[in-house]
Amino acid sequence: MPYRNYRTASAPPAALQSFLMFQGLEHTAISSPNPQLLAEWYVEHLGFHINFTYAGNYFVKAPNGTMLEIIPAERPLAVPQTTANNKDGGIRHLAIANDDFDAAYAELQAKGVTFCGEPFETMGNRLVFFNDLDGNLLHLIHRQKPLP
Repeated sequence: MPYRNYRTASAPPAALQSFLMFQGLEHTAISSPNPQLLAEWYVEHLGFHINFTYAGNYFVKAPNGTMLEIIPAERPLAVPQTTANNKDGGIRHLAIANDDFDAAYAELQAKGVTFCGEPFETMGNRLVFFNDLDGNLLHLIHRQKPLP
């Protein structure tokens, strides 16, 4: 098959066009009875920054570019999420990447974060589960080897 310069071609082939159409998740939404307060928690505890707000909704952006949209909820979680109900349907946790697990864990401890147990290791990865201000389940993870 001869080489085709797709930058100068009039239209990319269907397979390439389809491949580029979807780039991944732009953000994940979490509902909260107080979106501003929860957005500030992500800023103060995890180093996110508020990058956009509108009509009571707050977008917070992590240093690696991932975003959460925090939207108004009619009611809070009935109970905080835990590892025990981690198999229920729906989004179960947000995984927080870090460069230094021990330092990140110590910083969260110093900020009074509620943990759902002690740190543990599985398949060479270190992690610990914890709750955000509203009781959403998160976990700190440091992978020995990044996923492909």
